[in-house]
Amino acid sequence: MDAVKGSSKAGALPLLLPAILFLVLLFLYPFAYGLYLSLTTAKGEPSLGNYLRFFGEARDFRTIWVTLQIAVPITLVNVGLAVPFAYYMRRGMRGERLITFFLIIPITLGTVLVSEGMLSFMGPKGWLNQLLLALHVVAEPYRFTHNYLGVVISLGLQGFPYAFLMLLGYVSGINPDLEKASQMLGANRWQTFWKILFPLMIPGIAISFCLNFVMAFSVFPSAVLLGQPSGPTRVISIAAYQWAFEKFNFNAASAISMVMAAIELLVISAVLVWRSRMYKGASMVGKG
Repeated sequence: MDAVKGSSKAGALPLLLPAILFLVLLFLYPFAYGLYLSLTTAKGEPSLGNYLRFFGEARDFRTIWVTLQIAVPITLVNVGLAVPFAYYMRRGMRGERLITFFLIIPITLGTVLVSEGMLSFMGPKGWLNQLLLALHVVAEPYRFTHNYLGVVISLGLQGFPYAFLMLLGYVSGINPDLEKASQMLGANRWQTFWKILFPLMIPGIAISFCLNFVMAFSVFPSAVLLGQPSGPTRVISIAAYQWAFEKFNFNAASAISMVMAAIELLVISAVLVWRSRMYKGASMVGKG
């Protein structure tokens, strides 16, 4: 038996090599090299100056708060809306394929095309403003773009489909017998959801939140095209871009990228800790 196990492991190793190589070349090496650049000067001398410069300059340091103001609310909205929609559609419904089709469109178009479409549709002379003016809802064109609102709407259009489709797949896999058993024991629909389904959805909610937050926190095209990149929506990714490709200081840009990664890992770790605490006992319920 040991020989068979050893041969199966040896046979599986060549299959893992492409994945390992992909991980090393596209993640581990760039991350390690970026960390090295962030801790050195342009001459290769060890230094913490890049980090001290970022945290010392109010304009750059403020980008952390600006990005969090964008990323956290829209992530909560995307996931918060996805939960009830996924719950409602967990057993299928009429027109589900059509709904799924329209949700996939923003994903396939990409951020740039969605942003360009918003500029045409929601701009001062766009269809939406023309409709609001014709209905006398507003007296003058409302500013949906080139501000905080435009960036948030774009991230909502891009992030909600991911959250919804992920949670829909997750909640659809929960055993429906658990709901029937809960109702047979006298629980109403709200109690069944809150006591049975929601705890079992916690892992999916946590992963969906993490992916949406990373997407929103690393926002760049939407902040440039739909926001004010030199003002209220100057997010941290724009600061990294300016240091790298306008000031040609890749060491400082790498330090900003490492700060971005650290914040993302901190938020993800907090969410995973919340998941582990909330999910205790839910797996036992699912098995029962």
